[in-house]
Amino acid sequence: MYNIKSENLIEGKNVILETINSNKTIRKIFLLKGFKDKAILDKLDDLKNKGTIINYLEKNEFDKISLNNKCQGIIAEVEEYKYVTVDEILEYAKERNEKPFLLIIDGITDPHNFGAIIRTAVAVGVHGIIIKSREQCIVNDTVYKTSAGLVNFIKIAKVVNISKTIEMLKTFGMWFYGASMEGENIYKTNFNDSIALVIGAEGSGISRLVKENCDMLVSIPMDEKVNSLNASVSTGIILYEIKRKISLF
Repeated sequence: MYNIKSENLIEGKNVILETINSNKTIRKIFLLKGFKDKAILDKLDDLKNKGTIINYLEKNEFDKISLNNKCQGIIAEVEEYKYVTVDEILEYAKERNEKPFLLIIDGITDPHNFGAIIRTAVAVGVHGIIIKSREQCIVNDTVYKTSAGLVNFIKIAKVVNISKTIEMLKTFGMWFYGASMEGENIYKTNFNDSIALVIGAEGSGISRLVKENCDMLVSIPMDEKVNSLNASVSTGIILYEIKRKISLF
């Protein structure tokens, strides 16, 4: 009826408002008749001038488009997420006159984890995220929502081979710290600048070859009753400790 792809839909007031504020191209907005959120309604004229098509729908039409019926009366069709190259991430750090601060994700498959990791990465000032092109969650509606729309504010590169990418980045003088239970206590680790944190998949952790390419493995000290933390929680703890240690705040 509206010729849209479900993978390009995002839902919910907060995530769509963040997407509008990021200046990402929004092709269409679908509003449930009676929608009253002033912060979004005030931006509709500007969106129309940029070419966004605004549709007001009755509930039966609206529900046919909604992915999960938790959209708070608004759905947007956005352009496909544009991944960047690793070189573009490095160039972005250079433009900011900062040493590269990267996050490498070796196979996170849960979109809730991926979105939460993105949100923390933006908050802590990571220049970019590198993910695998296969066996890895991509940017989708759940990632948009869990990141509260902040996925629009960070550069993400997809690569075929994480190990080879690490080898290439080492030629730029970067250091790689892999999160692993057998690693050194992060609170006793002296982190270098020009740094990348490597996070592994839920459950299995960092793959063997990637782990071997890391300069050092680091871990979070935990009470003996706990043997692991959620991937996004672990990422947040380590990123903030790195940030504190290399005085980027």
